[in-house]
Amino acid sequence: MKAKYSDMFKEIVKSYYEGGFEGKVRSILSKESVKKDELANVISTLCGVQLDFTDNYIDDLKRAIESYKANHKVVNKVKVCSMDCVDDSGQTICQRSCPFDAIFIDEETKTSSIDDDKCTDCGFCVEACPTDSILDKVEFVPLIDLLKNKEPVFAAVAPAITGQFGKDVSIYKLRSALKLMGFTDMVEVAFFADILTLKEAVEFDRFVNDKDDFMITSCCCPMWVAMLKRVYNDLIKHVSPSVSPMVAAGRVIKILNPNSRVVFIGPCVAKKAEAKERDLIGDIDYVLTFAELKDIFDTLGIEPSKMPEDFSTEYASRGGRLYARTGGVSVAVSEAIERLYPEKYKMLTTTQANGIKECKKILSDIKEGNIHANFIEGMGCIGGCVGGPKALIPRDEGRDRVNEFAASSEIKVAVDSDIMLKVLHKLGIDAKNNFMKKFKIENFEREFN
Repeated sequence: MKAKYSDMFKEIVKSYYEGGFEGKVRSILSKESVKKDELANVISTLCGVQLDFTDNYIDDLKRAIESYKANHKVVNKVKVCSMDCVDDSGQTICQRSCPFDAIFIDEETKTSSIDDDKCTDCGFCVEACPTDSILDKVEFVPLIDLLKNKEPVFAAVAPAITGQFGKDVSIYKLRSALKLMGFTDMVEVAFFADILTLKEAVEFDRFVNDKDDFMITSCCCPMWVAMLKRVYNDLIKHVSPSVSPMVAAGRVIKILNPNSRVVFIGPCVAKKAEAKERDLIGDIDYVLTFAELKDIFDTLGIEPSKMPEDFSTEYASRGGRLYARTGGVSVAVSEAIERLYPEKYKMLTTTQANGIKECKKILSDIKEGNIHANFIEGMGCIGGCVGGPKALIPRDEGRDRVNEFAASSEIKVAVDSDIMLKVLHKLGIDAKNNFMKKFKIENFEREFN
């Protein structure tokens, strides 16, 4: 979050926790030389809702927060910009950052605007905009009352979280910090990546049988999925129909803990949009970024480095934890294929793309028949999730922290996880062959068409 909005967000969160929320919002809006309609857009966005300024704005804002629903747009233009960043070609920085050409110049207002039909809410423009005119909604304020009232709310943390809050802040200290905030418990999404690793290994054995066959993994990245759906739709037939580990986490947690809510915490704005896709709505209730969580910790006076370690049974594998960085999915699935299908493993050739430019190139190469791999992985951010726009540390450092934590895992390959097998048994999946039966694995699949 940009610095000036970060400070405002902290003020709003503090007032909502301690009382005085109405007074704080009124104070922010009463400052001299502010455009109330634009400032109201910012405040609403920081509260996770969309609301225009009216004479009853504060009352309307409270009602919108109390009746929060997840089916809203994530990225919005909150104010008119001067477009001082236009280059010689006539494009603004936000236009150049958009992978889907969803930003255009409105000739009437002489400013950039977002085409909602083309926009995928990836958030690249949020980071690119030099005037802070584009923001993504922060979904924490609607969550506060649930946490304060000790409702059953689970934090599902992305594999990339390792090392983000300090070299000495282990995943176990983060569990303590999140429980102090009011979460019922914290789970690693890496565990659900393990389940999808097994699923995709089975699918590789089923669908790749000769030199012309190939499989495109859909596991992690909503940007990769959006690119396939919108630009390279004719390749969809080669895409594994898997949900992401985030969605798998939400679905399984809710099956095992009825009436609970799930909050995903990661480095990516696009995950907020993924949680709102029509076929996935309700699987994840809220999404927070690492940057937002840091602001929340700071506001509440929670220092993860000083928290005790809250250990749980070791349940995520090395492979699942490696999903956080480029090539991690390929490593995890390759090792599972080698263990389960040693003969088919001899056929396996993997390739990866990271960053928008590489992703576009590899998909174009596939269309033109210039690909020589049969397991293709793509991630929209350079470096993978550790390079996400809302990460707190440089991507190389994030990758190193992830590699170190993954290497320390008691379970190396997903198929060796007894806990995973027990969880799958509770879901009615008792053997790897069950992954070939659609009715058995509906919780881990989606339709891309």
